[in-house]
Amino acid sequence: MKTQRWSELKKQKLSPEQIAASEQWAEQESLSMTLRELREFAQKTQEDMASAANMTQSELSRLERRDDHLLSTLRRYVEALGGRLDIVAVFDNRQIRLENV
Repeated sequence: MKTQRWSELKKQKLSPEQIAASEQWAEQESLSMTLRELREFAQKTQEDMASAANMTQSELSRLERRDDHLLSTLRRYVEALGGRLDIVAVFDNRQIRLENV
């Protein structure tokens, strides 16, 4: 069985309209939010999050205002929201999920 690149397979199997629609869908599915916006989107208060993440409300407030975070702290924050933190490296049109970080 011959291996094919996704870009080649996509052109063979999908019409230009289908490709455009799938790219538009993927773009809409990728949201961009700050930590505060993510917490508010989940309808959680800082007190709720602080308790779930095992930190004080003031620590959580400082975390939401920072622009440099430890992965372990981000992981605790996202898990307190009920999610899972995935780290993805992006190269041009390619995304690679990093494991064990």
